[in-house]
Amino acid sequence: MTELLTAAQMRAIETAAIESGEVTGLELMERAGRGVVEAVFEEWPELAKTSHRAVVLCGPGNNGGDGFVVARLLKEWGWEVEVFLYGDPAKLPPDARVNYERWGEMGEVRPLRHNLEPSMLKAVIVVDALFGTGLVRPVQDLGYVLLDLDDCQSAGGGLAPSERLDWTPLIVSIDLPSGLCSDSGRVLMNEQFVGLPDKLEAAVAVCDLAVSFHSLKLGHSLNAGPYIISKVVVKDIGLRPFKDRQTVRTFTRPYSHVISKLFDHKYSYGHALILSGGAGKTGAARLAARGALRIGAGVVTLGVPPSAQMEVAGQITAVMLKRVEDADGLAAILEDDRINALCLGPGMGLERARALVPVALKQARATVLDADALTGFAENPEELFGMLHERCVLTPHAGEFARIFPDIAEKLNATPTKGPAYSKVDATREAAVRAGCVVLFKGADTVIAAPDGRCSINSAQYERAAPWLATAGSGDVLAGFITGLLARGVAPMQAAGTGAWLHVECARSFGPGLIAEDLPEALPKVFRDLGL
Repeated sequence: MTELLTAAQMRAIETAAIESGEVTGLELMERAGRGVVEAVFEEWPELAKTSHRAVVLCGPGNNGGDGFVVARLLKEWGWEVEVFLYGDPAKLPPDARVNYERWGEMGEVRPLRHNLEPSMLKAVIVVDALFGTGLVRPVQDLGYVLLDLDDCQSAGGGLAPSERLDWTPLIVSIDLPSGLCSDSGRVLMNEQFVGLPDKLEAAVAVCDLAVSFHSLKLGHSLNAGPYIISKVVVKDIGLRPFKDRQTVRTFTRPYSHVISKLFDHKYSYGHALILSGGAGKTGAARLAARGALRIGAGVVTLGVPPSAQMEVAGQITAVMLKRVEDADGLAAILEDDRINALCLGPGMGLERARALVPVALKQARATVLDADALTGFAENPEELFGMLHERCVLTPHAGEFARIFPDIAEKLNATPTKGPAYSKVDATREAAVRAGCVVLFKGADTVIAAPDGRCSINSAQYERAAPWLATAGSGDVLAGFITGLLARGVAPMQAAGTGAWLHVECARSFGPGLIAEDLPEALPKVFRDLGL
């Protein structure tokens, strides 16, 4: 697991280190500046071979202080460096003021106006050291500056320095691109510009490289962050780990014992029951069943209504079939206590979901609710919440989330005008508390939260991007993966995280051209690559 910190948590870590005497604020600023220069030279080694031209845009806080350090270090490397400051030098924080004065012994500091000047765009890199993690309100006066940076990145995105024209510098942001909320990955909206054609109300500095310190921040992985930042790297500045149960983490890879099979009896690995819809609507449940079987459930049974029995029988082999016509039929099937995990929702139909979900939940067995099992209760979500138990996992996409948590979705979708903005992490945690069970809120930035506050992000972004997962049926396979893990006895939070991580790995392993049916079949190779 990798920690993702809020701005407040990062400040607390730095403050604790300074107050303990382990390090001074000036030393941290120096380490940060060196980390930025190292990251630039590691990302583009040709820049370290000879002198170039850089422009450093410094803001009124400690992020600006980091920028002055970067300017000095590049100057010492032999570069030509121009430095611009937004704000009054006399109002800089003490450490930033010291580095402002150190730079002043090497070169001038010019005031940053409302636009980038043409000469600024002749640089090889432009360093955005304007606001970083400290931003709590929209950028008021620098909207055109941020749009100019956006234009630079868009014109030269993905090109090496040697391939860029002289008017497309590389954009390097310290911590995060200015204008982006560190805790939510959302762009803080500037109301004074709303309605203008160049959309200054959402001005943000799109960047080629963001250099963070100690740990990733939530904004690097959530919402717009991965679309605004081409690449993010983390530099160690000598701080101690942050230990807090409430810290959000990224899921890295499953523990081997979760997947490995050590016993020799199929029922040692559980029996999953996945309920299907009627004739012509069984595909989603069959995808889920295949996913549950591939991920290692010992037995998987599809529960289908009479109208779909022949259809399903002609499509399955290793998956078993049971007739489940109505609530009484499901209750009868569940008398078999070897069935220890259930999946309801994919392709079920709303009426069938409303009839069968109460029966399934009454058993208090590990249960995944997806798709129609959620939407079926959109008119009265409290009815669903009253039946849920701690062994449930809800797996909504954004539309389904809004149907059963409308007030939470409204907060999440509201225009953010100040920071920290309400985030997908906040929304998922609030939903988990209300539901009393694990909630997996799907997306490229899938967030998984438990009622006790534990939270993780399964990010399919940056080097783990898998855009071909946006295909019909992929969510059904994910529901099956989680159900299969629950059948094997994996706890709901870990089952959701492991299932989501393997879901992305399967897509990455298969590559472009993926359809949902390919996901379960990619699992064996993924397992082999993991050494399982």
